[in-house]
Amino acid sequence: MAPSKKAGKKVAAAPKKASGQGKVAKADWKEGFKKKQVGVSDMTLLTTISNESINENLQKRWTNAEIYTYIGGVLISVNPFRDLGIYTEETLQKYRGKNRLEVPPHVFSIAESAYYNMNAYHENQCVIISGESGAGKTEAAKRIMQYIAAVSGGQDSSIQEIKDMVLATNPLLESFGCAKTLRNNNSSRHGKYLEIMFNTQGEPVGAQITNYLLEKGRVVGQIENERDFHIFYQFTKGASDEQRESFGLQGPEAYAYTSSSNCLEVQDIDDVKDFRDTIKAMQTIGLSEEEQNEIFRMLAIILWLGNVQFEEMDDGNSKISDSGVTDFVAYLMDVDSALVQKVLTSKIVETQRGGRRGSIYDVPLNPAQATSGRDALAKAIYNNLFEWIVSRINISMKPRSTTAHIIGILDIFGFEIFEVAPTSRNFAALNDACATAHADPSAADNSFIQRTSMLSSNPHFEARGTQFLVKHYAGDVMYNVAGMTDKNKDSLIKDLLDLIASSSNQFLQTLFPDRPDPNSKKRPPTAGDRIKGSASALVDNLMKAQPSYIRTIKPNQNRSSSEYDLKAILHQIKYLGLQENIRVRRAGFAYRNTFEKMVERFYLLSPRTSYAGEYTWHGDPKSGCEQILKDTGIAKDEWQMGVTKAFIKNPETVFVALETMRDRYWHNMAARIQRAFRNYMRYKHECARRRTVYAQARDYGHQILAARKERRRFSLLSYRRFMGDYLDINGKSSLGMELANVCGLAGEAVTFSSRIQLLSWFLLVTQKAVYIVVNSLKDGRKIPLVTIKSIGMSNLRDDWMILNGNTAEEGDPIFSCYFKTELAANLLQLTHASINLTISPILEYSKKKDKKAQIKAVKDETVTKDDNYKSHTIHVPSGEPPNSTSRPPAKRKPGIVRPITQGKLLKAGGPSKPKPASRPTAQPLPGKSAPILAPAPTAKPVPPPAPTTSQRAPPATQRNAAPPPPPPPPPPPSKPQPPQAPLLFRAKFAFNGEEGEMTLKKDDEVELVQKDDNGNGWWLVKRGEEQGWAPNNYLEPAAPKEAPPPPPPPPPRNRPAPVSTPTPTPTTSKPSVAALTANASAKPVSVFPGMGPSNGSATPWKKTPAVSEDTPANSGSLAPKPPPPVAAKPKPGPPAVATKPLAPKPPAKPPTPSTARPGGTAPTMPPRPGGGKPAPAAVGQMDLAAALAKRAQRMDNE
Repeated sequence: MAPSKKAGKKVAAAPKKASGQGKVAKADWKEGFKKKQVGVSDMTLLTTISNESINENLQKRWTNAEIYTYIGGVLISVNPFRDLGIYTEETLQKYRGKNRLEVPPHVFSIAESAYYNMNAYHENQCVIISGESGAGKTEAAKRIMQYIAAVSGGQDSSIQEIKDMVLATNPLLESFGCAKTLRNNNSSRHGKYLEIMFNTQGEPVGAQITNYLLEKGRVVGQIENERDFHIFYQFTKGASDEQRESFGLQGPEAYAYTSSSNCLEVQDIDDVKDFRDTIKAMQTIGLSEEEQNEIFRMLAIILWLGNVQFEEMDDGNSKISDSGVTDFVAYLMDVDSALVQKVLTSKIVETQRGGRRGSIYDVPLNPAQATSGRDALAKAIYNNLFEWIVSRINISMKPRSTTAHIIGILDIFGFEIFEVAPTSRNFAALNDACATAHADPSAADNSFIQRTSMLSSNPHFEARGTQFLVKHYAGDVMYNVAGMTDKNKDSLIKDLLDLIASSSNQFLQTLFPDRPDPNSKKRPPTAGDRIKGSASALVDNLMKAQPSYIRTIKPNQNRSSSEYDLKAILHQIKYLGLQENIRVRRAGFAYRNTFEKMVERFYLLSPRTSYAGEYTWHGDPKSGCEQILKDTGIAKDEWQMGVTKAFIKNPETVFVALETMRDRYWHNMAARIQRAFRNYMRYKHECARRRTVYAQARDYGHQILAARKERRRFSLLSYRRFMGDYLDINGKSSLGMELANVCGLAGEAVTFSSRIQLLSWFLLVTQKAVYIVVNSLKDGRKIPLVTIKSIGMSNLRDDWMILNGNTAEEGDPIFSCYFKTELAANLLQLTHASINLTISPILEYSKKKDKKAQIKAVKDETVTKDDNYKSHTIHVPSGEPPNSTSRPPAKRKPGIVRPITQGKLLKAGGPSKPKPASRPTAQPLPGKSAPILAPAPTAKPVPPPAPTTSQRAPPATQRNAAPPPPPPPPPPPSKPQPPQAPLLFRAKFAFNGEEGEMTLKKDDEVELVQKDDNGNGWWLVKRGEEQGWAPNNYLEPAAPKEAPPPPPPPPPRNRPAPVSTPTPTPTTSKPSVAALTANASAKPVSVFPGMGPSNGSATPWKKTPAVSEDTPANSGSLAPKPPPPVAAKPKPGPPAVATKPLAPKPPAKPPTPSTARPGGTAPTMPPRPGGGKPAPAAVGQMDLAAALAKRAQRMDNE
């Protein structure tokens, strides 16, 4: 037995059977990453903290192919210089959705953390990759892009297109921006900041690349054993025959720019294959064939420019050695050949005197100056071509939709390629030197040397003649001043710009859109200015994002996969500050975040800050954050509260404990939703199954009757189901268990059970027999199914049945059963239709063993309910035609939601469970807008009352002249609106109710509780404390009670006359008319005395007119009208609603407010099934009130 690390339990290895012999399954180390750990994966756990112990730990892990190590959240990467197979799709999926502590250190884990934090905390992220050249920065950036593209999801074609473009930028920019150096075969010679833009769902919708300081000097020259940019070797080796013909292309050995360093081939680099990848990347980015052709034309121009050689003539000036080369360059540039030769061997100089233009001279160039001009043109073309490619990529990757968040990846070159002074003061000195001595480069260099003397006090700077030394964080670097100011100008001479402007090639002119204005006195930007601007913009972008760090280390200078240079790595450990990083992490509280972010992320974990997923904390974010940390059980010594941020001692506290609890919260919520949905689907499917079974049984009942018997209207209702066990014998109810014991069923299933009208006996049917039990539950009769020969029923609508069988002492049972058709169908199904169903007006039966008798069924319209049996005669009214079938199911009303709140199919804890009495009020999250809640029902806004003549304010002149008269007394406060009166109805006819029904006498008044939504004609009514169902066509609205006369109006008060004013206004108003002011808050009794509300009911003119005996509907005959037929009840059995009062539900969510009706009005009654006009609806009520108010106002004005 071996312990399983994954499950934590002992498991036995299951042997595999093969060829009759058992074999032990081989262990897979990839399963759960069970590779033996070497060294320490997180160096914050080192026993001794020193640079040497760090170096030793990295060496152990690197030697065992473990190239990644953590310092807290910082990833340390040591270049293996070989393929370890750790970037496969299988490995990538193992890091997907995993916390960094769950899996071994990897660059995929850093990418997962950045992507997860962006989605979780809604913050921009950036990954900063640092290290010297050859340490693996570019490879790390590529793997981050690979991971994000794989996990960011999105099935839309545009999203996949963005992913493909982002990945295609790697081979394209590597070809044009990387080169082979002494330290690295694929060294980035430019800086790059890639920003991947995401929408709110975490799907990439766009990207943007910012380029920093391309090393364009490499185009025209390299040191021994280095190479030019990769694209030149790819193009010269992998170009097609057509391209070779068009551009006169040859191998790289034929061009000076690519062969001067004597390095045409590089191990592990296949230029031809890489060229195919570059072409494919161009196509993925969206570069057209024409654009690709123009790019390769520019490369050909640069290559052929390098082959332009100069000879020194006797006068020291230069001339073109081979004019054929310049002719071909002119052909590629689409310019005049003579002009090319002229601008490469001479330049135009314009003198100025007193700020005015002077003479213009054509100055010849010596070979060195001509070579410098040629190289400047080649560098300018390549630099601008590279910038155009980056811009073109950004156009293709322009965001397709709104950008929510960004993940930035910074891949910048190592410190060793900054061959210009790095500090801003050095840049200022360079710019000053260029401005004061712009005509002579050597003079400008000397001026720069003099100006650097001001830096002598800086401990990181040393002046050494024509050189100076800068002590960088990574080491000392010596800079040569010669030509530095000229490089800082970074501009082409006017002659070369004019040459480009004369070209007919539009693409070439596009590369040089901005030309300096010769009349402008503003100094053009220098290389130093562009470096400072780019660095400042980069810092601004990085400060807007949450950083993740990757520190790359180069193990040796020979690119060896087995050599670990302790001294060189120790130097890198020191300047990367790894030891200080470990000390800071171990000191504690290294993780911090604002209170608002902590609350927004983790408020769900505390019951005091959340309820049902909503934020309910009423305090400030700081107290809310503290409450969350307390309620989640985080130890007090693990966190501290700052002024604006919460400080966490161990990041694992946040990223493991709190995040795990948050994930569990959502998991539990999802499980609740799934459980409720499964319960609903189970209920739905069970109802559908039962509905099908019941419908089939009902159809079988129609078949066996064969249109031979009249039907009761109730039995034809659409919702009539053949339920079978109406007494719930199988459900183990108390009555069912007693009946089962009396019949001795002993667990036998019951297929039918019901009450029968024979002194309220009970009838049960099983698979073998029929049981008839008396009401006392002490005795009964068992009739085996095999003894039943036939079933007798009349052809009328009565419910009587006879079970004819073998003659017995008791005789054949005769009984009345409401579910006679279902019972007959059940018996025929159990006996496989071996029983005959006899339907006849005269029924024969055995009264005793040898005594026969008959029962006759006759129609009698005087019978008001069911049927009457007396003296072997059944009196029954007419029923539905014998060929009647069940009504089609009624269509449900649209928009009505019918929640399942009761029923045996619901499990405990479902919707019928009482809701909490109160619910906390949702609050907006810190820094967020208020949540949108359902509006609470409010009263309809009432306009202010129109002022009367006596209440109008006097003009300003009057106010200044004399004090105003005392204001009239305020109107009495409006009384609260009376509660809505109960809906009262009067019984037009007497109704004898059964169990669950309301027995009514004529003129009885009842209160309406609930209408049946199915429109079956039954209403739930209430009389006192008693509730029950009653047919709505037996009811009519009760006449409103007379309102008591209102009190007499108070006597008019004598008011002082207003002071006369220049503006003529009415001075007095009639007291009786003043009371009729259109005041919305006043009661209607003020308008028409004697018609005020009575007993809290609605205003009479807003009530629905009651239907009385004197209405035209009832005035057609002097004789009393017989009661209409009673409609079917909503349920087949006695309704049980009377036992459960309809108390209002707790206010979980306020309903949508309906149209406000002051005082409440009685709802309009639907049309009666028995005929007659429906009660008129209360329409135009508000218009009538407004008309009355206008009338009062008009009387007031008169």
